[in-house]
Amino acid sequence: MIKKRKVEIFSAGCPACDEAVSLVQDMKCPSCDLSILDMNEPEVAKRAGALGIRSVPAIVVNGQLAGCCQGNGPTRDELEAAGIGQPIK
Repeated sequence: MIKKRKVEIFSAGCPACDEAVSLVQDMKCPSCDLSILDMNEPEVAKRAGALGIRSVPAIVVNGQLAGCCQGNGPTRDELEAAGIGQPIK
């Protein structure tokens, strides 16, 4: 059975969002199923609100807003703590 980590990036297409997308793309591994979601789409914005997203970029891992995105934005250490870039065994 292949396990995947669902990683979603909520982005508005701004330079900060593009930087977060690049960071996660650089870090992702075969266990990461990455989706980039456009906050300009009403359905995406609605879902973001339900997840507690208050600013972008925001990264959700397996349905949970990453700790790094509850404040000042994503960092490599916090993304690694969420499991990004680490194969699931």
